[in-house]
Amino acid sequence: MKSCVNTGPTRLLATFIAALLFVLLAAFTAADASLPVGKPNIIFILGDDLGYGDLGCYGQKRIKTPNLDRMAAEGFRFTQHYAGSTVCAPSRCALLTGRHTGHGTIRGNGDGLLKNGEPTLASVLKSAGYRTACVGKWGIGHPPPPGDPQRCGFDSFFGYLSMWHAHNSYPEFLWRNSEKVPLRNVVRHPVEHYKDGQAELTGYAEQRSDFAPDLFTQEALQVIRAKDRPFFLMLCYPVPHANNEARELGAAHGIEVPHFGPYHEESWPAVEKAKAAVISRMDADIGSLFEELKKLEIDGGTLVLFSSDNGPHREGGVKPEFFQSSGPLRGGKRDLYEGGIRVPLLARWPGHIKAGRISDHPSAFWDMLPTFAELAGLAVPKETDGLSLVPELMGRAQPAHEYLYWEFHEGASQQAVRKRDWKAVRLAPSKPIELYDLQSDPGETRNVADSNTDVVRAMEEIFHKTRSDERIWPLQETPSNTQPNKK
Repeated sequence: MKSCVNTGPTRLLATFIAALLFVLLAAFTAADASLPVGKPNIIFILGDDLGYGDLGCYGQKRIKTPNLDRMAAEGFRFTQHYAGSTVCAPSRCALLTGRHTGHGTIRGNGDGLLKNGEPTLASVLKSAGYRTACVGKWGIGHPPPPGDPQRCGFDSFFGYLSMWHAHNSYPEFLWRNSEKVPLRNVVRHPVEHYKDGQAELTGYAEQRSDFAPDLFTQEALQVIRAKDRPFFLMLCYPVPHANNEARELGAAHGIEVPHFGPYHEESWPAVEKAKAAVISRMDADIGSLFEELKKLEIDGGTLVLFSSDNGPHREGGVKPEFFQSSGPLRGGKRDLYEGGIRVPLLARWPGHIKAGRISDHPSAFWDMLPTFAELAGLAVPKETDGLSLVPELMGRAQPAHEYLYWEFHEGASQQAVRKRDWKAVRLAPSKPIELYDLQSDPGETRNVADSNTDVVRAMEEIFHKTRSDERIWPLQETPSNTQPNKK
């Protein structure tokens, strides 16, 4: 019988091919050999009320953000990315579910919760074998029930459930899954909020020991260190949001931070020093996450994104014009002008995303769900308004949205549409539609509706056709008795 073992040139060729395949495979997986090819870890970091102009890489001159600026230099910076809404709850709903506010379950800071079984970033990635964790501010509903993040697909949660609770960076307790974790802070509550059992959700710490954002960074590091399988971490810092109750209780201002850091000697108002300090502190925390990824040798196997839930606020004594927090854009939080909804988006994935790229592709929070689904090797869920950004991230041809849509229901119902470079805004159902050309007028200073009536008619048709659930979220001229609390 003849031997089946390769000999001579045949054996040498087989050995060479095997060695070449080994080298190629090792090079491809060197970033993190523990991850399946094509399934990166995903970390989505969300700031709270951080404006388009609050980061150095977006033009900020006085607030120091070296780690986020380096993230932009080492990765991808989007210049025309949009939040889901102009306040937190509907914006987070759009991010989690991949649906804009014309279709979303949550369209204002009201009492609603996500529907049972509604696909979310977490549930989609969990179905692909990801370990899913949410750390920081959940902020959907008043208050959400214990276990709400787990109901929506997260294996673990640590942080604030209620958006009211998240106003206070020195709270009495935080939630770990469905259990309260007591902290060492002593909190005073406004008397007028002692009703319906909700007093614990607001307040101002008179004795401060535990700064919640620091705890969130520590928790995020623990999530990263558990490398048993690909993970999805949604890290929602509650800064630079203000403590809206602090000034009611005699505090000088409503931005809480342990110290002013590098801004201590500045001649600025104290509240502006606090705002700068808390942004720089978050930036330093994000830097520690990048260092941990490198230390664990999973940096190249991890896609990290950073954004904000809406534009800058003017709460707690802050004046967004002090730091030009909206950059060149008009408006801020609670506006559907660009300053209220256009936000930073940075993406970093060493070895996969080319460093230093800048994109002017219009995108929005509802694009994250199809993007993450594609990265996880899954079919994109049918009920999404988003488009995967994987082509844009990888340097390929990127499909474009026909339009982007928002509606907002505090006070009179507002609507906005972006279609290519046209932007339409209507401040109430009976108000005339304003029209802006963002290419020549990104600051929305010139209303050109009168000279572009055909475009206005097309935008009005989109306002009508793209929204659902009219009985639950009717367009209204004035606030109703059930108008959600504006906290």
